[in-house]
Amino acid sequence: MGKLLYAIIKTARPRQWVKNLALFTTILFTGQIYITKMLEATIWAFIAFCFLSSSNYIFNDILDAPKDRKHPFKKFRPVANGALPIRTAAIASFLFFLIGMGISYQLGPSFLLLATIFIVLQYGYTLVFKHVSVIDILAITTLYFLRVYAGEAATGYHISIWLALAALSLALFLAIGKRRAELTLIQGYQGMVPRDTRDALSHYSEKLLDTYTAMFANATFITYAFYTFFERPISKGFFFKNYAEFTPEFPDRKWMMVTIPFVLFGIMRYMQLIYEGKGESPEKVLMSDKPLLTTIILWAAAVFIVVYGIGG
Repeated sequence: MGKLLYAIIKTARPRQWVKNLALFTTILFTGQIYITKMLEATIWAFIAFCFLSSSNYIFNDILDAPKDRKHPFKKFRPVANGALPIRTAAIASFLFFLIGMGISYQLGPSFLLLATIFIVLQYGYTLVFKHVSVIDILAITTLYFLRVYAGEAATGYHISIWLALAALSLALFLAIGKRRAELTLIQGYQGMVPRDTRDALSHYSEKLLDTYTAMFANATFITYAFYTFFERPISKGFFFKNYAEFTPEFPDRKWMMVTIPFVLFGIMRYMQLIYEGKGESPEKVLMSDKPLLTTIILWAAAVFIVVYGIGG
């Protein structure tokens, strides 16, 4: 029983729940993270998306088991190696779906609508979209982007259009980087061709993916830079709350721009990892690469200080 439970949890891929942290974008950047009601709603939204995404991961492994057995790493997945029976995996996937949708229903109609679109698109990706070049990248991008706006639906607060564009560009960058890293990884194994593991991968050339990667790396940096320049925190910072008469102009300066170097280094570091074949799983890279993880932590700390310490 213990081994079976472990196989289910492993197939649910809790490591990939890192992607769902995008739901916290709204309350982090709008300065509302200290409001208990909003924080609780976002946490429940995060949990709902974890169940929904895991439901699809399990379903995906059931369908992909034959091809996963040919993949250098995916062949060790529980469904592919027989540790998790297909019938048990299907039941677990359905239960995860029910729990995720049940939580989504409690968070209101707007969130339920986005959650429904999210799970439909996830299953659509597994069944159809991942086999079609370019469409597969756009589908992954949309899934990333939906997480950001699900955070809006859960709280009722809204993010800047420039931050939304930066999130969209980053989603495209990560999705394309995933494909580029896959191609690099596959080419490193003799006797393997892209079609053996993913049909759409055979339609991408190195030059095309390189162009896409550079395009959206630039777009991510530029849109985020515009966000830091044109927008400022909407809440008062706790550093100067009691000394506003002595520092009236201090919060008015564009302090969010101090976070740009972290974003720039993060993009450059991730591109380096892509071309080393390590970007196939963004969440794995995030948790294992110390320079990138350190940069993200420092960026988050800088954002928190600017939004909640200095304010606007």
